Amino acid sequence: MQLPALDLLARYAHLLFALVWVGHNYANFIQNPRFVPLQNGIDTATLNRDLEVRMRREHGIFRYASIVVWATGMAMLWQRGWLADALLLQGPLAVIGLGAWIGTFMLLNLWLVLWPHQKKLLGFVPATLEERVRCSRITFLSSRSNTILSFPLLFLMAAGGHGLHFF
Repeated sequence: MQLPALDLLARYAHLLFALVWVGHNYANFIQNPRFVPLQNGIDTATLNRDLEVRMRREHGIFRYASIVVWATGMAMLWQRGWLADALLLQGPLAVIGLGAWIGTFMLLNLWLVLWPHQKKLLGFVPATLEERVRCSRITFLSSRSNTILSFPLLFLMAAGGHGLHFF
């Protein structure tokens, strides 16, 4: 069943929310080029104020943008009848399928690793200062993993639609 308007909407939603999600990772990478651990001697009130400011600035809609990106990508593959072959990495759809698997890993990393630790770091979930220090490192590494994975992901997305004959 062809629904050109729905396909166009899915494409633009996929692109727009990918810019939000990946853009957040890149901005975080530029703002914090290296890991700086939380200090054990810092005043908790100062820490909470600092984290609240960072939360407002950095942690808005990007987590939900990841769900929109993933869902619209899977929906477009399904609507074209490509989903099974792409996810099984079969034939020429293996390129876009590999991108889909990387995107799935990035989504799972965000929601199952980064976000649970980030909630402790930001004070949404009670945690000791020592645990917050540990969570800051895990959050940093998880975020960097997604940033690094976004490069092959974007390449595979583009190659799947505009350079497939090279593979």
